[in-house]
Amino acid sequence: MKKIIISAFIVLSGTFFFSCDDDFLDREPVTDLSEANAFLTYSTYQDYMWKCYAMFSDKSIVTSTNTTGSESCYRGDFWAGYLGKTGSQNQYSIKTVTPSTDDNGWDFGYIRRVNIMLSHLDDGVLTADETDHWRAVGYLFHSFWYMELIDRFNDVPWVDVVLTDETPENLGPRMPRKEVADKVLERLIWAEANIDKKNDGDNTVNGDVVRAVISRFALREATWRKYHGLGDFDKYFTACATYSEKLMSKYTTLYKGVDKNAAGNPVPAAGYGELWTTPSLKGIPGVILYKELDYPLTSSRFSDYEHIAAHDVEMPKHTIDMYLCKDGKTISNSSLYAGDKDPYATFRNRDPRLYHVVQPPFKALSGKGTDADLTAPYLPSDGNWHYVTPAADDPDREYIDIMGINNAQGSSRPAGGDPAQGMKRLPTQNWGNSPLNESPHFIGFGVAFQACRTGYYVWKFYANWEENGNKPTSKSDFPIFKIEEVLLNYAECLYEQGKFTQEIADRTINLLRARAGVAEMVVAEITDSFDPNRGTDDSGAKIDPVLWEIRRERMIELMGEGFGFYDVRRWKSAKWYINRQQYGMWTSNVDYLASFQVIDAPGATPRKDGEPGYIYRYADPVASGLGWIDQYYLYCVPTNEIILNPNLAPNNPGWPTPTD
Repeated sequence: MKKIIISAFIVLSGTFFFSCDDDFLDREPVTDLSEANAFLTYSTYQDYMWKCYAMFSDKSIVTSTNTTGSESCYRGDFWAGYLGKTGSQNQYSIKTVTPSTDDNGWDFGYIRRVNIMLSHLDDGVLTADETDHWRAVGYLFHSFWYMELIDRFNDVPWVDVVLTDETPENLGPRMPRKEVADKVLERLIWAEANIDKKNDGDNTVNGDVVRAVISRFALREATWRKYHGLGDFDKYFTACATYSEKLMSKYTTLYKGVDKNAAGNPVPAAGYGELWTTPSLKGIPGVILYKELDYPLTSSRFSDYEHIAAHDVEMPKHTIDMYLCKDGKTISNSSLYAGDKDPYATFRNRDPRLYHVVQPPFKALSGKGTDADLTAPYLPSDGNWHYVTPAADDPDREYIDIMGINNAQGSSRPAGGDPAQGMKRLPTQNWGNSPLNESPHFIGFGVAFQACRTGYYVWKFYANWEENGNKPTSKSDFPIFKIEEVLLNYAECLYEQGKFTQEIADRTINLLRARAGVAEMVVAEITDSFDPNRGTDDSGAKIDPVLWEIRRERMIELMGEGFGFYDVRRWKSAKWYINRQQYGMWTSNVDYLASFQVIDAPGATPRKDGEPGYIYRYADPVASGLGWIDQYYLYCVPTNEIILNPNLAPNNPGWPTPTD
């Protein structure tokens, strides 16, 4: 078979695959696709439209898995203040975002491709059902991209024809956001009713994907309109509720996972973690559409990156504090909270989803020994020594026993790995099989890999089951749409409609908590005192306590997936999330403290050199005269685009409009 270059995906047997680089389409030989030959048969319509699947991994979308580290889907949560980046501060908290001259997500390439396909639906090649199906597919992709455009730029040109030098729309103005959004919703509703008239194969866009897009888009648009004072949001809340319910009635089971620890007991919240560390998501409950990798044709560097020194994502202490205790209460009110003066206490009795996002603390010993000396499986390094975990009653192995002991055999592991042998195991290792002796592990102390500055190393995509041996063979699939997001959309939507009850909590949030091993949300117990530290909107008003808990659940369940920057902006609460001073764990180690910038919070008692305290990486942005500014709610329309088309002026508030 000939290989045809077609951008960032692979199609094999009706299934789509993605990689970080340009890939190929392996099909029967066809000539290069052009408008003249792409619409001759049903299959050539398919061939032409496969490229649109790449938009789900487009680097301009901060929920996408296009690249690794802080430039991946972590980026949206870093910008939102949920996560930190080793070595640099959030650009939105220190006013380093500069006007864009080009790019910046202002891209209509996918829109043009869709419009070309739509313009050929009446060529007489397709049956009536096939025509409806491809119109629906086109509307889905067109709408998904417009959802992103209006989130970034607000008012954007509406383009639903194939542009040429002669078409008046080529230099058209920006259409008001509300008009564009209404067109998007109208198209999505039509697509939902017509897309399943044909089936293009497993893991391709279908009615459930359209419903998931409506759930996401309608909630995003409704809350933006509500909290940014645009009005006319009820129809969007209604759409979110309607199409979320359709999915909830079909996807009734959450993935529980298959992971077991050394004692044979399930690892807490295994299903939560394994959605991102599993060889194949095919048939996994709740997964609606996923990015499928088919090694060696396609692979990623997600797990590889989190084994090595290049990884640069960590979590600040204020986000750690957002995780509830297992009794469903906040750290302010839970009797289970063990404090934060040592890392073991900080993690103890907490929502186990924390363990799958932030590497739990551990300490291990290395030295010569024999198998008879070991109380647990071991990691052989060179045949002369063993990696020995502490004795069974040693507190340093508390989380080793919870997550399971690392008995990975590196490059000797059977091809394909074995999920039961450990998605995440402690002690950890790099891709060269070198072990990490302890966590937390700070930059500058010991080996370079899996080190950070806060002490809270993010490892959401770290997997032990994949082959090691200094080669980036990460093969885990990634979900694009899953029922967990839909449940959270529905819960928030019903609250905004004044309909959130215990019954709704049980159908949504409490399903997620049950899988994680966290006590149920009891709505009647959530009063002003439930979390005295809950956040505010940009006006300084405290968020309603029930809404705060719904938003907390969304933050925790979707942590690291990039939704944060969308969320804090649509809630108009970016100041509270982004303006906080980032700091790390408490430490009494003089050497550690001497190696970090120690900045006391405003009003704190000055600390002598070497005194115990939290690790403050940066100054308070607000106290430094910096912090979030309102112009960041919308992106800058690239100034070069305004020069090319002056009808795009004026730019969004706060951004420059070129005059020539």
